[in-house]
Amino acid sequence: MPLNIAVCVKRVPDTAADKNLDPTDFTLRREPDESILNPVDEVAVEEALRLKEAHGGEVTVVTVGPEAALTKAARRALSMGCDKVVHLSDPVLHGSDAQAIAYALACVLRRGSYDLIVCGSESTDARTSLVPPALAEYLNLPGLFHARTVEVEGDRVRVQREADQGYDVIEGPLPAVVGINWGANEPRYPSFKGIQGAKNKPVESLTAADVGIESTRVGLAGSQSQVLGFAARSAERRRILVDNKDGNAHVKLADFLQEAKLI
Repeated sequence: MPLNIAVCVKRVPDTAADKNLDPTDFTLRREPDESILNPVDEVAVEEALRLKEAHGGEVTVVTVGPEAALTKAARRALSMGCDKVVHLSDPVLHGSDAQAIAYALACVLRRGSYDLIVCGSESTDARTSLVPPALAEYLNLPGLFHARTVEVEGDRVRVQREADQGYDVIEGPLPAVVGINWGANEPRYPSFKGIQGAKNKPVESLTAADVGIESTRVGLAGSQSQVLGFAARSAERRRILVDNKDGNAHVKLADFLQEAKLI
């Protein structure tokens, strides 16, 4: 059975670029020239393309953000082999947190009829892993997250979900939302033909009003989380010596790391 797949992608700052917050609203400054496709979403794109190659169908890229979200993120997904893009861009979305973005994505995805919605499990600029499960909740669909493999058989999807002691096998009916973990596959590199062909693939541009987004549920004012302030990290270092006279140095070290919320 051919699959109609949507893959959600995000534009993020280049991993090597300096990260700065805007002092006026505490949002992350995203310079267009230093933006890339979220690397974990690239893994999700690869998984979507493999499913398309195995079952037939098409892959639609869905992205939210200004023009750079299209040029830096979505077009790379197109050059890898995706078929078309749905691009939601509206100033009212500025400052939206993970839940608000999931709501906006759900409003876009309800306009289509997708068998499978694939997301990267996290973005490198936030690492909350909140968008895929929130998206499944908004769409009232089964959610299978932290997947390392994905298989579709008939009208069901099965994943191996990474766990502390190995992996769990979970499955559910289609349509469904699947979150892919980093390292699940090796994303293909776009060919020159793919890069050139991406320029001619269909792009649907939408505003918040086009998809029925309530402005009170997005943006800085509509987000349920809020950044109250920020400051430069202290360069001060402390040296802590842990003696092992009683043979419990490992316990003391673990307690210190736990108190510092490092483990």
